[in-house]
Amino acid sequence: MIGKDPAATLKGIQDIGYTEVEAIYGMLDAIWPALKQTSLRPVSVHADTAIFMEGGSKLDSVIADVKQRGFEYLVVPYIPPQQRGGADFFKSLAQKLNDAGKKAKANGLKLCYHNHAFEFAPLGGTTGLEILMSQTEKDVVSLELDVFWASVAGHDPVDLLRTYSGRVALVHLKDKAAGTPKQFNENVPKTAFKEVGSGSIDIGAVLSAANSTGVENYFVEQDQTPGDPIASLRKSYEYLSGKFSG
Repeated sequence: MIGKDPAATLKGIQDIGYTEVEAIYGMLDAIWPALKQTSLRPVSVHADTAIFMEGGSKLDSVIADVKQRGFEYLVVPYIPPQQRGGADFFKSLAQKLNDAGKKAKANGLKLCYHNHAFEFAPLGGTTGLEILMSQTEKDVVSLELDVFWASVAGHDPVDLLRTYSGRVALVHLKDKAAGTPKQFNENVPKTAFKEVGSGSIDIGAVLSAANSTGVENYFVEQDQTPGDPIASLRKSYEYLSGKFSG
């Protein structure tokens, strides 16, 4: 949607009442002129995971570009299924996150890792997420907690916020349809995604826990919508608008 008409989409988001955005790095050049015509503040950006895995000059270039555009957070968004592995994979990933996080911090940015469901799969008494959180340095790597995927994997986002108090800088807010089966992959039906406040996740409890554990920014993200994405964003905003007042 945004790729077809960035100006109309971003204006629609602003008109709803949203004030901040999270972007995808690969689309930045296409949407940047339109974004600058709004009052929306660019806060966070998801970059291709391969950039972080490779490191080196390409990561340096992305960090410099993101910083110059005024973003505060750089996010590792997703590990493709074919690249995932067991405990050793997560240990290696943790080191790459540490390295990237140090580079980001040196340039005034904060690095976050965004979870899906696969990080919660059991791995010999632990999980991939537990390995990542225990083996990354808390002052250079934070978590962007996606409450939907955590819930899909059978975890209460409130418990995770408390467990990792001070480590969760960003939260993806979206809701989950009741009856969605527990699983450790992303193969859920489109109807599993619900507007914030319209599903089975206790959003009020999530917001309360997030507020008390140091979360800095919240982004409404809905992977699939039943119709116009702007209409779904509006529905989520209407639910959330009274939750942040005062």
